[in-house]
Amino acid sequence: FRFKDSLAEDLQSADLVISHAGAGSCLETLEKGKPLIVVINDKLMDNHQLELAKQLHRDGCVLYCNCSNLVETLQSMDLSALKPFPPGQPEKFASFLDKVFGLQ
Repeated sequence: FRFKDSLAEDLQSADLVISHAGAGSCLETLEKGKPLIVVINDKLMDNHQLELAKQLHRDGCVLYCNCSNLVETLQSMDLSALKPFPPGQPEKFASFLDKVFGLQ
């Protein structure tokens, strides 16, 4: 895609999402309950995308690959093995901040 203000409509109608491993892209897709294959960019400095992709894969939420093995990943994928991404709990973070700053 070229730049779009929102991918929400596209994500809603998708059966499978193939994305880079940016945190926003991954979380938005997983929160919509869509199966996700993340394609890491191993040329990035510090390779933070690989770290995120590996952790989400260990959690059972995504498949990941790089450009050179994307076709192989698509041919061998088992989307039924993916686990739903657990919903966020922002109230826990807010409570933690309240305790840290003595507001509770």
